[in-house]
Amino acid sequence: LWAAVVNGDTKPSVSDFFVTGASYIYQTTQFPDSSTKYHNYYLLLRVGAYFGACSHVPEQLGVDAAGELSGKALKSCLTDPRLPVRVAAMDAYFGTVYPHERQCSEAVELPGGTPTEKADFRDNLIADIAKVEQGMKIALIGVVNPLIAAIRKRGGTCLPCDLQMERTHWGDPVEKDMEKVLDSADGICTGMTLSNGTFDRVIERVLERSIPLTVYAQTGSAVAARFVGAGITSLVAEPFPFSQFSANATRVFCYRGQGD
Repeated sequence: LWAAVVNGDTKPSVSDFFVTGASYIYQTTQFPDSSTKYHNYYLLLRVGAYFGACSHVPEQLGVDAAGELSGKALKSCLTDPRLPVRVAAMDAYFGTVYPHERQCSEAVELPGGTPTEKADFRDNLIADIAKVEQGMKIALIGVVNPLIAAIRKRGGTCLPCDLQMERTHWGDPVEKDMEKVLDSADGICTGMTLSNGTFDRVIERVLERSIPLTVYAQTGSAVAARFVGAGITSLVAEPFPFSQFSANATRVFCYRGQGD
């Protein structure tokens, strides 16, 4: 997909687009009843009316990127050696060419409220769209504690996997080897695998095993939408501004594959 954009095989040509704004955001979240602190680092590239987004770890990108990338041709960002820049640039391109509002199955409003209330609503929506049922083993690649709770509430068993986290809120050990959970799960839920280079392997494995893959995407949400029906079974896309930055109602865009 990346090569098709860079080589000009997609229309309109990426050469017609420019980055008018670039932002680097560091944000943390810690819920009152939890010892887990989430550290979130975001790169945002604005192209027209859309913000291409990529969450990343600090080793991948520094704050100087915000001053460096605005004013550049989008194609130059697509060939940047840093993966988060390429992902945000792809997201900016597809988010502009294929707006979520016109492509999704339905737009869902997340009601305004506290961070906990918004996260619980969102993660219950993800679990519903993933069709979690009694007895299913769901690999959660990229641990989000409220989503573990939503999976368990429906009778599913969660197989947590994360490179950054050692244990869940309930003390469960978190697997670091993605291959182990990909091999044993009945279904997969994942988030920011685009930004750490594991997305292609997840797609490959779910297609090999013919199991469902549900993606919740702030990172590269418009990129992920291109894979619905081609590896991704369902998608909850949340383009910027993200729900954690507003106490008011915000929207996510739900995609379902054929027959779902």
